[in-house]
Parts: sequence; structure tokens; C-alpha cells
Amino acid sequence: MSAPQKIGLFFGSFNPIHIGHMIIANIMAENTDLNKVWFVVSPQNPFKPSKGLLHEFDRYDLVKAAIAENYKLEVTDVEFQLPKPSYTIHTLAHLTEKHPGKEFKVIIGGDNLENFSKWKNHNQILDQFGLYVYPRPGVTNSEIARHPNVKMIDAPQLEISATYIRDCIKHNKSIRYLVSEPVEQLIRLKNFYR
Repeated sequence: MSAPQKIGLFFGSFNPIHIGHMIIANIMAENTDLNKVWFVVSPQNPFKPSKGLLHEFDRYDLVKAAIAENYKLEVTDVEFQLPKPSYTIHTLAHLTEKHPGKEFKVIIGGDNLENFSKWKNHNQILDQFGLYVYPRPGVTNSEIARHPNVKMIDAPQLEISATYIRDCIKHNKSIRYLVSEPVEQLIRLKNFYR
């Protein structure tokens, strides 16, 4: 029997997806043992207010446009059909049931590692799935980093914020190189974040 395909799940609101997200996803797909990275577009984060959030289908379309050229990256709307707010453990259980031949890993930033113990069923996520963690500026490794199912992945630390990008759009400033060209075109075309 062939080994299960390893899929890294990159959760986020991607409001909008920017080159920081894409660089991390590509490093995870190319420089680790993951076969693919799936962007999981979150309809509503239990820890974030949903004000200023572009509609989930629009954010999904932006991700789709951003990664169209890379066969190792995919986007999924799995959380759109699940009860809200979306908890990672529910999404993992659902995906595991739907894709028995795949092994799922959760991709998170080092800043999320510090609060990871507050996540719903965090021990189950650690033991059954595992984390691939990319560094974040100014974050020191927490206790959880020593868990055998936590892989610290070396990646450039990019301080690009979606909030900054949305502000630029609002004030008619350029977002060139902050997002990929197809994303910039789609944002302009659909008049997003105005």
C-alpha cells in the first residue's frame, strides 16, 4: 500500500491573500515532506470580529486566482458548509472522513503556537494530526514547540498585513508586489475593499 498523501492545511481569512501567505504555502509545499498545501478559507474566525471581512466566496476566488499556476497549492471551501464558528478540530474530523487516503497537518505561525492551548481540543490536534510551524517576528518558541508532532519550519519572516493592504486600497494607493498580479486585477475589477 502506498503511503498516504500528506496535506498541509493553511487556515486563514485571507482578506485578501497576499505574497506573505503564498511564500509560506510554497515553502511548506516545496521544502517539507508535504505533498500539497490546501488553503482553508475561514468563513468566520472565533477569535476575530467579522467586520471588514470580504464575503467568503470572494475571498475564495482571490485565493483561487493567486494559486492557479501552482499545482501543489489548492483552495478549499470546506468550512463554508460546516457549523460556525469554525473550529479546526471539526474541520480536521470532517476532512479525515471525506479523504481517508490523506494525512492532514495543520500549518500555523509561531504567534499562534503561544495560544495554541486555548484552541478547542488542542491535544487531539497535536496527537492525531500535528503542526507545521513557520516563524513569526518577535515570537519565542513555546512549550508546545517541543512536542514530537510539531515541526518547526524555517521560512522568511514577512511582516505584511492584510489590514495594511486594505488601507492602501481604501486610500487609492498601490498594492503592487504585496499581492500577486491576478489578485490585484480581481480586486480592481470587482472593486473590493473600497
